[in-house]
Amino acid sequence: MTRLWDKGEPLDDRVLRYTAGEDHLLDARLVPYDVRASIAHAEMLHGAGLLSDEDFGAIREGLQNLAAGHAAGKWRIELADEDVHTALELRLGDAGARLHLGRSRNDQVVAALRLYLRDEVEALREGTLEVAAVLEGLAEREAATPLPGYTHMQPAMPSSVPLWAGGFASELRDDADGLAAAHRRLGKNPLGSAAGYGVPLLPLDREATRRSLEFDVVHEPVTAVQLSRGKAEAQVLFEIALLMQDLGRLAADLVLFNMKELGFVTLRPEMTTGSSIMPQKRNPDVLELVRGHTATAQACLVEALGITAKLPSGYHRDLQLLKAPLFRGIDLARDTLAIMAAALEGVRFHPGELAPELYAAEEAYRLVMEEGIPFREAYRRVGEQFRR
Repeated sequence: MTRLWDKGEPLDDRVLRYTAGEDHLLDARLVPYDVRASIAHAEMLHGAGLLSDEDFGAIREGLQNLAAGHAAGKWRIELADEDVHTALELRLGDAGARLHLGRSRNDQVVAALRLYLRDEVEALREGTLEVAAVLEGLAEREAATPLPGYTHMQPAMPSSVPLWAGGFASELRDDADGLAAAHRRLGKNPLGSAAGYGVPLLPLDREATRRSLEFDVVHEPVTAVQLSRGKAEAQVLFEIALLMQDLGRLAADLVLFNMKELGFVTLRPEMTTGSSIMPQKRNPDVLELVRGHTATAQACLVEALGITAKLPSGYHRDLQLLKAPLFRGIDLARDTLAIMAAALEGVRFHPGELAPELYAAEEAYRLVMEEGIPFREAYRRVGEQFRR
């Protein structure tokens, strides 16, 4: 197989395996996005008089057929292809040889990733809002259910299911807003920057590809495109880390509330697992794994930040390594949102009497209002009362 960069010299197979890495597997999700960006690039070349009607028609039809075939499982990206860009171009045949005019795999991958991330960010945002809505439904179902509010893991003040669930729902909606903010960096058209220094002589129309792909602006200057690599990815992963942290804290509460000693909630049996030795037990494994996966989300962010931290300007092969933590973080967040929405649907709270001491602060406020004494005096009197 002839590679896009092949100049006829032999290549050690170990080099191919090491440099291609996981790309031939990871890039499967980028096929429809690379196809879309490639069609936009071909359309621009055609409009600029750099591609004949016949070649443009062959390229567009060929790419559309390749996208459909890949979705149907008729072909896949192989190690010998290296990546999605090579796989598509080589499978196009003669017409594909004209498609690479005025572009590099460097601006190709940025375009495909940004198109992909636009869709993924929206899917994550919608999934986050769904979990928030489930929590709000839970608050409505359990509107009259009291709960103790805890500080330092000690019962502290009266609370309720609506207060508890509403707090998490509010923060999840804030996470959804944070995800939406990532669109600013994803809305810049990188096509036409090529390997990072533009394309001399060719009359490329970067505004045409911007319009075709619905980017907000053209990414200028061309040298900024490769400098931006990893920033949108890290921003998405940062918002995912915050989202997963909120989901992890929600899961941690439910694990505690489900303890027999507390008995605040019952979980749906189909959302729990059994013990291999103790026949009486049901375990909140899903919630424990959500709690544990906050570490995975943070690790994805740290890995992405570390890859780009001290790179010089221009393109470097290190940037290829951003895909693995990015895709891992996105997949984890999507799976976690789906399982949490399902798990929360079946949570049932058990109302009970709140201990009198939870009303201590309220009693101190009553004394201030009725007797006009300073809060510190009321605090001391109520404290003495409970000590006795």
